Amino acid sequence: MNTVASLWRYPVKSMMGEELRSTTVKQKGLHGDRAFALMDVETGKIVSAKNPKRWPEMFAFHARYTDLEQSNDIHITLPDGTAVNSNDNAIDSVLSSALGKKVTFLSQVPSDPQLEEYWPDIEELDNRDIVTDENMPEGTFFDLAIVHLITTSTLNELSRLYPEGRFEARRFRPNIILNTSEIGFIENSWVGKTLAIGDQAKFKVTDHCPRCVMTTLGQGDLPNDTQILRTAAEHNKAQVGVYAEVVQSGTIKCDDSVRII
Repeated sequence: MNTVASLWRYPVKSMMGEELRSTTVKQKGLHGDRAFALMDVETGKIVSAKNPKRWPEMFAFHARYTDLEQSNDIHITLPDGTAVNSNDNAIDSVLSSALGKKVTFLSQVPSDPQLEEYWPDIEELDNRDIVTDENMPEGTFFDLAIVHLITTSTLNELSRLYPEGRFEARRFRPNIILNTSEIGFIENSWVGKTLAIGDQAKFKVTDHCPRCVMTTLGQGDLPNDTQILRTAAEHNKAQVGVYAEVVQSGTIKCDDSVRII
């Protein structure tokens, strides 16, 4: 039986997030996921770890809700261990100082959100060693879709192909990690299908999830490793996991059963 292994939300785009035991899901995904972001004052673009040349330390910031049910306040821990709260009037200056560039903390999505993406020099990628401007879905701080799922089968397959690499789920920033017993990139065959998780929630799998330079970046005790992305590119068209949309709201929790409808 396929089950939910872990749940994650990321209150501020491109910062480290928080692991959950349970959460509600609605049309806009996991409750509170990527509700906030930073804007680069110089370019007007959304700050993203997809361009580590400009934002090399985003994965050293950690964001969590103080109490999502009572408020939308975010507690952000900075790389030096100090912290700032989203309701602090000085948050823009504190974050700008920590990042070395002027930023604005956003709770509202701009009318035409864009981000910058650096493409590493890997032969199988469409772009190589350049930075491109990428449009984001209207009205959101997401990259391409609102829910990202990944299976342990895929992580195990990547580990088999590159045993020296550490293919931990946190490299790929999924919302939902599924315990699966099959072998290989099993979620590739789920595109177009519906997953029922727990007693209520249903998700339509909309597409494969193309991976980027973020998967190669160090975070915590995980080292920088470009071979992580190169392995996915060589063996699965640089795709790891799948994207989904919520077609029926509900509560999901760890150990819930997952059924393909």
